[in-house]
Amino acid sequence: MKLRGSPWRVALLLAAGFALAAISTLMVPLPEWRTGRQDVAPLLLVPGDQLANRAQRIWIDTDAACGTGPRVDPDDCLALLLLAGAPQLEWAGVSTVFGNARLSETDLATRALVAALGKSRALSAVHSGASEPLASAGTADRPASRALRAALESGHLTIVALGPLTNIVATLASRPDLTRRVERVIAVMGRRPGHLFHPAEGAKGAMLFGHGPVFRDLNAALDPDATAAIVRMGVPLFLLPYDAARHVEIGAAVMERMRARGGAHTWVADRAGGWLNHWQRNIGRAGFYPFDLLAASFALRPDLHRCAIVPIRAGTDPTLPPPFRHSAALLIVPPPVDAGGDTLAEGTAVYCPEVGEGLRAWLVEHLGGR
Repeated sequence: MKLRGSPWRVALLLAAGFALAAISTLMVPLPEWRTGRQDVAPLLLVPGDQLANRAQRIWIDTDAACGTGPRVDPDDCLALLLLAGAPQLEWAGVSTVFGNARLSETDLATRALVAALGKSRALSAVHSGASEPLASAGTADRPASRALRAALESGHLTIVALGPLTNIVATLASRPDLTRRVERVIAVMGRRPGHLFHPAEGAKGAMLFGHGPVFRDLNAALDPDATAAIVRMGVPLFLLPYDAARHVEIGAAVMERMRARGGAHTWVADRAGGWLNHWQRNIGRAGFYPFDLLAASFALRPDLHRCAIVPIRAGTDPTLPPPFRHSAALLIVPPPVDAGGDTLAEGTAVYCPEVGEGLRAWLVEHLGGR
């Protein structure tokens, strides 16, 4: 096909021009690119223990996939380790969900970690959950839903949700009367409008001209219908976003301390090596931000987090550039709730984007040993 002098040639030249412009934009060290932040009004944050008590009886819903690939985070496994080391907690159960990997992989990784914990913690059985979002699989009655339903029938629960909210919504949709038994859902999601998460923050050697990878509000985006449903249900929702983890970095020294402890700690540290290497080589940081770990720390020590009660909107963010504009998120918006973009649900939540002094030291002590 000849392109000279044809509309095809013009179209290709225009496309090349747009591509060059996009690459040139990435090369410009704008603050919005370096941090992913836009100018938004500050929140009035208070210590988290002013808004929540420490958890007593918990359920863990996880998409743990540590060890399944070098670019799969070990954060869920760190969260499980931390919670398993808290003798004051009553464990009601553990369920698995798709997310960081396919359900078959997250289920296998979770069961392997629970087995590695052995007699050090009397964990409940692991219950398999949703392999697809609600839009594809609906609210089918899976082992996770049956077990979580039985646990709620027995008493109040704090649910630590480390992946998409599919299992939780499927359970409560079939038994809305059990909603009142949920003390809180601690979920790893939420962001301010216009905010993209750039963990590299201009680090030397990072991919994309020093910008590093751009992370979505992944758990919300993987199942936007479940995210919207939990908002509509009015369940007490506590959001631990990616932004909070920026204040805590886990590096090689912590991994070595964990490896020296033996047992489940060694099991997790060995499987975290690929992820740590990815952050060091490609993202340009000495360690990684442990996103899901902060949800576990909030359950145990809300006083080490800084939070605010905020209006939220489940939907898309029209203030972002393509291709991120159409990715679903749980947005933290100033009143009145912004109606821009596609809105699936509106409500309120406790949003915890910052941590207090001492959280990292506390985490290192409890993971790496004294």
